[in-house]
Amino acid sequence: MKSLSTALLAASLMLCASFATLTHAKSTCSLKESITVADLPKQGRDTLALIDSGGPFPHDRDGITFSNREKILPKEKRGFYREYTVRTPGVKHRGARRIVCGGAQCYYSDDHYQSFKCIAR
Repeated sequence: MKSLSTALLAASLMLCASFATLTHAKSTCSLKESITVADLPKQGRDTLALIDSGGPFPHDRDGITFSNREKILPKEKRGFYREYTVRTPGVKHRGARRIVCGGAQCYYSDDHYQSFKCIAR
């Protein structure tokens, strides 16, 4: 019985490790430009951490559907992309910086959707 418990524990640990590898695998990006998490501004890293943890978010518009009207991001069904505010120091409104996520890929814009960079994780 003890060896069965040990075998089940080992199998569970291997399954967890496989899942962690799949969920943290590097994503591929169809955009030409990318940015690492370390190269995001501190406020961008903070926003990404909030996204990863599920919030709470400081702005009431965080998490709303991003409709991709600019057609810069890959075409997806409506509701696929969500947008989040990246705080801009010294600005009292939302500012121009955003992170947009869809599926496992997130994108950073520092110019209010005029351009995007894939966030490489």
